[in-house]
Amino acid sequence: MHVDQGGVFCDELDGDDLKLLGIYSSVERVEERLRQARLLPGFRDEPDCFSYDPYELDEDEWTSGFVRVMPGE
Repeated sequence: MHVDQGGVFCDELDGDDLKLLGIYSSVERVEERLRQARLLPGFRDEPDCFSYDPYELDEDEWTSGFVRVMPGE
């Protein structure tokens, strides 16, 4: 399972494969897309394993670069 008290979680090192369904202009559009996705193969097997985050348009999100963490570190 990928849902706990804190919400949905994913661990790519454990084999989880994250998917971006899309970027939408309203919560209503997000909810409609989630309804559609829950009917599709694979997604319907884990219907509660969806999450979304609101973002402001024209705002930078990654402003300080990134570091690469090698496996086993």
